[in-house]
Amino acid sequence: MSNTLVSADYMYFLEELIEQAGEVSLRYFRTELAVTDKRQKGKAFDPVTRADRETEKFIRERITAVYPGHAIIGEEFAPKQGAASFTWLIDPIDGTRGFISGTPMWGVLIGLKRADECLVGAMRQPYTGETWIGGGNTAYFIRQHQRTRITVREHTHLDEAIVCCTHPAMYPTDEAREKFMGVIARCRFSRYGTECLGYGMLASGYVDLVIEGGLSPYDIMPLIPIVEGAGGIITDWQGNTAQNGGLIVAASGKKLHAEALALLS
Repeated sequence: MSNTLVSADYMYFLEELIEQAGEVSLRYFRTELAVTDKRQKGKAFDPVTRADRETEKFIRERITAVYPGHAIIGEEFAPKQGAASFTWLIDPIDGTRGFISGTPMWGVLIGLKRADECLVGAMRQPYTGETWIGGGNTAYFIRQHQRTRITVREHTHLDEAIVCCTHPAMYPTDEAREKFMGVIARCRFSRYGTECLGYGMLASGYVDLVIEGGLSPYDIMPLIPIVEGAGGIITDWQGNTAQNGGLIVAASGKKLHAEALALLS
């Protein structure tokens, strides 16, 4: 069976699942929530709420019921081992700081990979009712059950580019932050605070670069099929796979990606 057909088999399930999971998180949005700081010693504030845990629990239960042999890796609970080569990655609320601040800059992320191959991925912003989903070399934007195929904005050079980043503090070293600022100095303009939505804006053709750091695999793997399905390119700062997280650059085209890597790598 071709990769396209495999992706299509899972895309319907994923689209339904992430919409339902979004309703779980939305119940807690802009309500009084206890916030726990789960940071390790010496690390930055790392918040988690009941919304994060309840959303991931719901997603895990649904996946296990339908695909009991699949492995699951999520942010809030221990990994679930599986007999198959398929692994689901879950970030129940990407952008918890935005969530607890009452802003809509957050989303639910779910992705599926087989061995080292990203098959499908989806992002849902429940408050606005928007979903981005990708797989099988295609990507779609869905709102009110209307599906629109999306593509990146091509042929953009760095001096014309709009660049997104969640926050400069996410870079692990001063050197990495300085390299990022070197890109910012060359681009048209930049926007901060975008969280996972920056990748959706890139796939939809509104921005040209997303450059971030300190990401875990569940932060980025669900977004890879969306970016690539829309015709973009996404790697680490050395040009290798983005699946492992760390320092990430997503671009709307190969030339722009090469321009950014020349400054970052």
